[in-house]
Amino acid sequence: MVVELGPLDAGQVADLRPFLGLVPDPRARRGRWYSLNAILLVCAGAAVSGARSVDEIAEWAARASDTVLTAVGVRRHPLRWRRSPSRTTIGRVLAAVDGDALDQAVGAYLAGRHNATMAAAGTAPGKRQVIAVDGKSLKGSARLSAVRRHLLSAVTHHRALTLAQAEAGAKTNETAHFRPLLEPLDLDGALVTFDALHSVKANVTWLVETKSTHYIAMIKANQPTAYQQLAALPWPDIAVQHTASSTGHSRHQSRSVKTCSIAHHLGGIAFPHAHLAIRVHRRRKQTGRRETRETVYAVTSLDAHQTTPTELAAAIRGHWTVEALHHVRDVTYAEDTSTLHTGTAPRAMATLRNLAIGLLKTLGAANIAKTTRAIRDQPERALPLLGITNKPDTQGT
Repeated sequence: MVVELGPLDAGQVADLRPFLGLVPDPRARRGRWYSLNAILLVCAGAAVSGARSVDEIAEWAARASDTVLTAVGVRRHPLRWRRSPSRTTIGRVLAAVDGDALDQAVGAYLAGRHNATMAAAGTAPGKRQVIAVDGKSLKGSARLSAVRRHLLSAVTHHRALTLAQAEAGAKTNETAHFRPLLEPLDLDGALVTFDALHSVKANVTWLVETKSTHYIAMIKANQPTAYQQLAALPWPDIAVQHTASSTGHSRHQSRSVKTCSIAHHLGGIAFPHAHLAIRVHRRRKQTGRRETRETVYAVTSLDAHQTTPTELAAAIRGHWTVEALHHVRDVTYAEDTSTLHTGTAPRAMATLRNLAIGLLKTLGAANIAKTTRAIRDQPERALPLLGITNKPDTQGT
């Protein structure tokens, strides 16, 4: 089966090896046979091929030919029959690897791929980049004394590429990780979307004044004070400025958008640099069920001269569609059922899933599950997707 991977030729895909080569090796030099870069490349190749666990990564490596293993830098041990790293070796490395460094390496790689695909697609130079800040819990990571891990990510609306990721410990700690997560990113002129949990005055002020970035803060009913204050604005006197509808999966949805100019302080709740309040009313009718309605509000630093209701509607809808990335991680990669809980392993596996999904999306794969099934039993097909030729990797060996 041949999978159409989009407009980019394999020769145009950046080599992943230099990026992973920046991750420090946590192991002592004595007794170390496989380089860290080689093990991480094995993990990346297996993830692109749909591996969902450390066991499946080891199985992918065992299926790989000598040519594939040589290309990623795996050396044959003179005293062992096994050439590929074992499940135990891979598990220990993932549990000990520096999660921040690995996320930075993968984020930098995906950012480069994102910029390359935008340039190849002829994206307008002045088009604003939109990034969502969103959290996700790793449900299966809680075991005995190990608490459930929670990750905070910065994800592009377009194709849902993860540019940065940090471990927040618990959902309630997300606010403290907001600024460190975004600090390394080039956000000049971008638009960042997030829910009201991150509407902390210091964070929002830093985002606008230091990073030269605009924001949209989503306010839902589970933030009652801000929600009620926004709901009290004179919406009945404002005409609908944008409507859209869609049909699919046996349901019909329609959305209407209104905007309202506001002061910098709304009812005692500070939204620094806020210019517009946004009201989105959604209707959903699924076959055989009653129609449901929902109203959500948002606040943005953009003013009426910098954006349109249509663009605001797209950005708000794009924030919620980041959940599609979580769906792929949970369904295709079985993230929620993973029981990894040792050291950095849960986070490292999540990073590898982000890498695989983001890379396949930049190459034009519309269905991640179908694409990974097509290449799962052919390890050699993963190499060009990682920008690796048959030239052996000599970094870190």
